[in-house]
Amino acid sequence: MPQNLTSDELLALAAEVLEIESRAVESLRARLDENFVAACQLFLDTPGRIVVTGMGKSGHIGSKIAATLASTGTPAFFMHPGEASHGDLGMITGQDVLLTVSYSGETEEVLTILPLVKRMGAKLLSLTGNPKSTLATAADVHLDVSVSEEACPLNLAPTASTTATLAMGDALAVALLKIRGFTAEDFAMSHPSGSLGKRLLLRVADVMHTDDAVPQVAPDVRLKDGLIEMTQKGLGMTAIVDAQNHILGIFTDGDLRRALDAGVDVHETAMSEIMHKECKTTLSDMLAAEVVHLMEENKITSLLVADEENRLVGALNIHDLFRAGIM
Repeated sequence: MPQNLTSDELLALAAEVLEIESRAVESLRARLDENFVAACQLFLDTPGRIVVTGMGKSGHIGSKIAATLASTGTPAFFMHPGEASHGDLGMITGQDVLLTVSYSGETEEVLTILPLVKRMGAKLLSLTGNPKSTLATAADVHLDVSVSEEACPLNLAPTASTTATLAMGDALAVALLKIRGFTAEDFAMSHPSGSLGKRLLLRVADVMHTDDAVPQVAPDVRLKDGLIEMTQKGLGMTAIVDAQNHILGIFTDGDLRRALDAGVDVHETAMSEIMHKECKTTLSDMLAAEVVHLMEENKITSLLVADEENRLVGALNIHDLFRAGIM
């Protein structure tokens, strides 16, 4: 029969679930021993990949463990044990390690493929809640992820046990990450579309405007023509360059407002008379994230991109960085 729970009862139930799962993870600390070290060494020694498998909820946890390993420097993928018996077993080679996730240690679909995996010569690491189970005893290394109780009031649905297993998988991934000297740059290489990847990998050359899209005028050009160039290119500024394309200065929307306030004649005044000479520039190979810091530090919204000899090669503004996901 459905039960109507008060707000206090719902909150108390949620708190109890979190408490049970917290205890489950905490209990793993006391079981960390030479087997965990051996598991790490097994992964480090394998010339192949880590093939993770598991059925049902254990499969979902295994899939997450595989994804975490793969994104932190340990090549891994998930293989469904049911599909393995119908052809996917070809994913495994004798150079790989099979990581089996099964709380009972007796999952039929996993046990079915075990003899074939052993025959190939692949190593076996098992995560189970029963150190005496078939998978535990057959493994080259076994990690005990047993829990005293599930968070489910019926003590049936995998809850605390899946949380503990996932935490153990994270512990393995992080330990391997540290041993391998995996860096933030390495992480970004496998996450190029993520915000971290963009911050660490995207360079000015990837976001800047080039060639005819760069607003630029000669120093003797009148302000009215300079404004036409700014309007056509739409970057809120224009570079002032000499005949060899060396940057002499910059003129921005802000400079225009100040010039108009001062009563400057747009028809007679040359750009060289009102340009900002000490303008900030950046190099095309500079990280876009560093440019954000440069712009914030100097309270500017546009930048010219120069080469080593201060020749104009590009331009960008703060909107380009927003569009690229850097800000």
